[in-house]
Amino acid sequence: MIPVLSYRLMQAALVALMVGVLTFILTHALPGDMAFRIAAGRYGYDYVNAAAAAAVRAELGLDLPAWQALGHWLWDLLRLDLGHSLVSGEAVVDELRHQLGHSFKLAAAAVGLSLLLGPPLGILAGLRPGGRLDRLTLLLATVLRALPQFVIGILLVMLLAVQLGWLPAAGHGTAAHTLLPALTLALGLAAVACRVSRNAMQGVANSAYYAFGRTKGLGEGRVFSRHGLRNVAVPVLAHQAMQLVYLIEGVVVVETLFAWPGIGHALVHAIVARDVPMIQGTALVLGLMFVLLNALVDLLCHRIDPRRREA
Repeated sequence: MIPVLSYRLMQAALVALMVGVLTFILTHALPGDMAFRIAAGRYGYDYVNAAAAAAVRAELGLDLPAWQALGHWLWDLLRLDLGHSLVSGEAVVDELRHQLGHSFKLAAAAVGLSLLLGPPLGILAGLRPGGRLDRLTLLLATVLRALPQFVIGILLVMLLAVQLGWLPAAGHGTAAHTLLPALTLALGLAAVACRVSRNAMQGVANSAYYAFGRTKGLGEGRVFSRHGLRNVAVPVLAHQAMQLVYLIEGVVVVETLFAWPGIGHALVHAIVARDVPMIQGTALVLGLMFVLLNALVDLLCHRIDPRRREA
């Protein structure tokens, strides 16, 4: 456990440094007047003029050299202080704390739906490779994985919200509002999980130990639960960790599409308003979330697979 956690801790520190520097550089490389954008975010575009932009520039010290501003942010990061929003003036930590709850709710619903949809279909397809279900799941998985998330979201809105009227098209507050954005994220995750579990199940079903379980007279359900489930779960969980990038990237797109008040939606608004501390804090949290979730998956795989513990 200790080597795994030590590696992830070093990875988290490196991610924090790279995310902070890269977001600072990319934000300052965007065209346009940053002070004007921030003033527009505060007062609205109809009430912004050169005097307002100059006042914001003087107030926030935007005329400081870039290296000095970056140095201030890194020093604050060492003190675990993400600063204050340039638009609202609120502490970045307080705003992120409010938004993270909504994003975690959406991400947990998406992962749960993907595990309900993908692995069961993949296991059934892996038990009969080359059959109708196997070919059908291959087609669906290929299509769903190839489509961008916003296209899947728009298609679901048109079908389930506009045509059938079963679900609200946007917003939040009830389980019905959660289902549509969660399903948009879950379909892409389920497509990959289905094929990974299918290949894992096919390999397990063709193994000697699985055949020996049948030889002992165990039923199919007993053989699968005792000799197949754990061996299928390890590659599925490991590959799901790789798909966390898809999930975190999808949170930004899907929250914006469905007006979901999470961290991805906040990141888009911060970029438009050139709110550098908010952009850096949001990107930092997303990067650290990826490291944390990978660490949890590593520990779970370590727990499931006794070969890792013995090694």
